[in-house]
Amino acid sequence: MKSESSFYELTYPGGSLSLEQPRIMAILNVTPDSFYSGSRVVQSSQLVERAGQMIEDGADILDLGGQSTRPGSERIDAQTELNRVIPAIEAVRSAFPEVCISVDTFYSEVAESACMAGANIINDISGGTIDSQMFSIAAKCHVPYVLTHIQGEPQTMQSNPQYTDVVAEVLNYFNAKIEQLKSAGVNQIIIDPGFGFGKTMGHNLRLLKELHLFGALNFPVLAGLSRKRTLQQLINRDVSETLNATTVANTIALMNNAAIIRVHDVREAKEAVLIVDALNKA
Repeated sequence: MKSESSFYELTYPGGSLSLEQPRIMAILNVTPDSFYSGSRVVQSSQLVERAGQMIEDGADILDLGGQSTRPGSERIDAQTELNRVIPAIEAVRSAFPEVCISVDTFYSEVAESACMAGANIINDISGGTIDSQMFSIAAKCHVPYVLTHIQGEPQTMQSNPQYTDVVAEVLNYFNAKIEQLKSAGVNQIIIDPGFGFGKTMGHNLRLLKELHLFGALNFPVLAGLSRKRTLQQLINRDVSETLNATTVANTIALMNNAAIIRVHDVREAKEAVLIVDALNKA
């Protein structure tokens, strides 16, 4: 069942995006070191072409990031991230005036500049823990905010993640953070359980199996499972060979009421969305 959330239509300056059917967030990294090389676009000449192909394949949101957040990644400063991501957002916005753009950042300075450059959603993997100004910037920009659960930070999150009950603890985290966001003036919130962000394989599988429970929060849920290490480990394959496993995981997430799936491979994800959406309407 769908939640009673009123946010089936995300609104932002200049546009809106209905979530009455599941949506696809396509990963577009302007980084040299993201964990999956197929998502990297280092040359600016390739950026608009890649974005256009993603839109043609069925992407509803383009998630642009200038910093890798893979386990053990080295953090770059805000200025370096700005230098990467702002020209990318400006180029995509110029080429595709109507597309919804998300900025993947945990720096409030980058988020604010990105929104001024044309970004419509802030996707912060830190849940506001790295930059205390992030919630106020999301409110100031009047854009939806992706609230992600993370234990630790990218440099340390996979060292030894521990939970007594991962689902209960992640739900409690969201309840507390949602109150903080509302107090800051942010009312459009997207919930991301943070697959792989301070979780073991067992934690990730439990969250996926019980993803429907997060509907009780009355906000749309985003699932980011694409080509992640848990899938690599489950099938004993390299990241380059995890497309089929990703499609299976995305399908499970969609059947557990994910409103948005964040993916590297758009066409395959779109097929999963079409099938599950048809099944739900049958």
